[in-house]
Amino acid sequence: MLIRRETPTDVPAVRAVTAAAFARPDDPVPLEVTLLDRLRVCAGWLPSLSRVAVGDQEKVIGHVVCTRGYVDAVPALGLGPISVHPDHQRRGVGLALVHSVLGAADAMGEPLVALVGSPEYYGRYGFRTSTDYGITPPDPAWGDHFQVRTLTAYEPSLQGAFVFAEPFNHV
Repeated sequence: MLIRRETPTDVPAVRAVTAAAFARPDDPVPLEVTLLDRLRVCAGWLPSLSRVAVGDQEKVIGHVVCTRGYVDAVPALGLGPISVHPDHQRRGVGLALVHSVLGAADAMGEPLVALVGSPEYYGRYGFRTSTDYGITPPDPAWGDHFQVRTLTAYEPSLQGAFVFAEPFNHV
C-alpha cells in the first residue's frame, strides 16, 4: 500500500470508494459523496491534503481529505470525510491515511486539525475533545465527538469557535 496525493484521474475511484464505504440501503448516493463533491469546488479545498491509499495495480482503496477551516479568524483544518473500501477495512488503511494527512498538515505549518468522530477511534491519533483547548464546536450537540489534534505550529492562545469549510453547513 502507498499513500500519495490524489490526482485528477483518481477522482472517479475516490467517489466509488467513498460510496462503498458509506453505502446505505435507503440512500443511492451517500451524503459523504455529495459532501466530497461540494468540497472539491469550494474555496476551502486544499489539493495537497487530499490523499489516497493505493493497493495492487495502483487501485484506490482509501481516501482522506483536510479542508480549510477556522478557529475564529485563524486558519486551521477540518478532516473528513475519510473512507476505506469495505474490502480493505480493519487492515490499517485508515490509520495510514490519517497519519499521512496529519504529517502533511504539520509540514505545511498548520496549527491544528478538527473533526467529528468517535473519541475512542480518533484518540489513538492524539485527538482530544475540542473544549480541552478552548475550541467550541459548530454544533454544541456534538459534545465529545468534536475533537482537535494540535500540531507543531499550535499556540495555546488559539481559542474560539471552529468553522468548517462551507459545504459542511449543508450536511
